Amino acid sequence: MTQITRAMIMGAGHGTRMAPLTDDKPKPLVRFMGKPLIDHALARLSAAGVDEVVVNVHAHADLLEAHLKRVPTPKIVISDERNELLDTGGGVKKARPLLGDDPIITFNSDSVWIEGRRPTLTRMMEAWDPEHMDALLMIASATNTIGEVRRGDFTMEPDGRLVRREEQSVAPFMFAGVQIVNPTLFDEGPDGAFSTNLIWDKAIERGRLFGLRMEATWMHVGTPDDLADAERFLRDL
Repeated sequence: MTQITRAMIMGAGHGTRMAPLTDDKPKPLVRFMGKPLIDHALARLSAAGVDEVVVNVHAHADLLEAHLKRVPTPKIVISDERNELLDTGGGVKKARPLLGDDPIITFNSDSVWIEGRRPTLTRMMEAWDPEHMDALLMIASATNTIGEVRRGDFTMEPDGRLVRREEQSVAPFMFAGVQIVNPTLFDEGPDGAFSTNLIWDKAIERGRLFGLRMEATWMHVGTPDDLADAERFLRDL
């Protein structure tokens, strides 16, 4: 197993779809089951052996930084995007001096799930194969997701390679907000804001974008209604 020791939590977005809960706070500080979303992410990463986490900040940056100063573990490093919001890919590229060249985990702050038989991040580290993979995405089945699934994101080959959903079609799998990725790939991205989709498209062309299907139930908490549905689901277990 490849032990991943460094991660990046994507915390800089405006959280527009989560309004009005994000009118006075950043999305990572929206509370879910009694604590901020970002605390759930940090607990997952710490339990998986990650000891340093880079967090990018932009919207309500002072509030998020103040909260993170009170986090005992893992070690937190801030990537400051106050002057310019850079989207997911641009955010990783800006943080490259803080991330090093070894594989990292990127983690959307609103990705929460109920574990299956074994911890998902451990399974991902076991499956990570840098000789054949540029990125390994945590993949949720649309049938095992709480919240909006839309048309899905990917289909999956038998060996785990991912293929994008064709336009006007429906795909059974969704990106669940977490990946292991080679951070040097982001050096190929343009200056300024860009989406991680640009990195994934190049990985697909090389046959090096893979997915690991979750055994867990993933909760897509992108809006206040999604958040309420997920909390109701957990209380009814």
